[in-house]
Amino acid sequence: MLDWLYNIVAWVLIHIHSGLTYLGLDPDSGWAWGLSIVTLTVLMRLIMVPLFVKQMHTQRKMQEMQPQMMKLRERYKNDKQRQQQELMKLYQESGTNPVMGCLPLLLQMPVFFALFSVLRSVAQGNAQYGFTEELVHSAQGALIFHAPLAAQFTSSTEELAQYGADPIMAKIVIAIACVIMGSTTFISMRQSLKRSSVQMASMADNPMVQSQKIMMYMAPAFGLFGLGMPIGVLIYWVSSNIWTMGQQHFLYKMHPAPGEEPAASGAAKGGLGKGKDTQPEAGEQPKIERKQPKKQPRSKRSGGNPQNRH
Repeated sequence: MLDWLYNIVAWVLIHIHSGLTYLGLDPDSGWAWGLSIVTLTVLMRLIMVPLFVKQMHTQRKMQEMQPQMMKLRERYKNDKQRQQQELMKLYQESGTNPVMGCLPLLLQMPVFFALFSVLRSVAQGNAQYGFTEELVHSAQGALIFHAPLAAQFTSSTEELAQYGADPIMAKIVIAIACVIMGSTTFISMRQSLKRSSVQMASMADNPMVQSQKIMMYMAPAFGLFGLGMPIGVLIYWVSSNIWTMGQQHFLYKMHPAPGEEPAASGAAKGGLGKGKDTQPEAGEQPKIERKQPKKQPRSKRSGGNPQNRH
């Protein structure tokens, strides 16, 4: 049913591999096939950058709508069905789609499963999805840090040895890759949740926040799932996570959340406050010191005025 998608992913992967080979890389090396997967990841993520920006704008819109949403929840707190209807009406009137926050992740999953199916087919020695017998043999023999491209942690010792790899080293490399995959998934999800921490108290029912929380809690489980994935898929996943962390850092810096802006201005005020003792504030008038005349003796005061003598 998804063969058309598998063919597209395989076609892109093969052409990237051909381009890297043209640049001088050994076509049968792990570098050529590994960098092909990384390049495939980068191309896909570049296409999805506008969706990520749209996700950020949706998140900000949701925050601006919080006062109205809180009023609706309070008004229809005893009627959940009516509450959901009014919230959906509010979303439609404002042109906001809360599911937009999940769209970038949902679009990554088909490519993930397509690459998984293509590499599994390569591991089985099947020449399909645009792979020739020569390309299948080349990909099977490509070693990435002593681990075959299409090998899994669950692969037997005979299979790993058939690819020309040390079975023990291959399993160690795959296990390390699984740990890295789970760690980078957790860090990227935590980075996203940290930004939305200001909104989380008032956005508990937001599907975008809920999906991010679930994904973050499942991050360690992804490392376990990776034991059954080809190492080529692990490379794709880790590359995607590293891209996500860099992209979020850059875009969050360029488009700070409303909750982060007061903190930045507060820091600026704190920096100006250090000079408070030496420089007056803008609206503060300088204090004028008036000199009082010195108190003179009574004799001198009376002597200076002829009328006081009489």
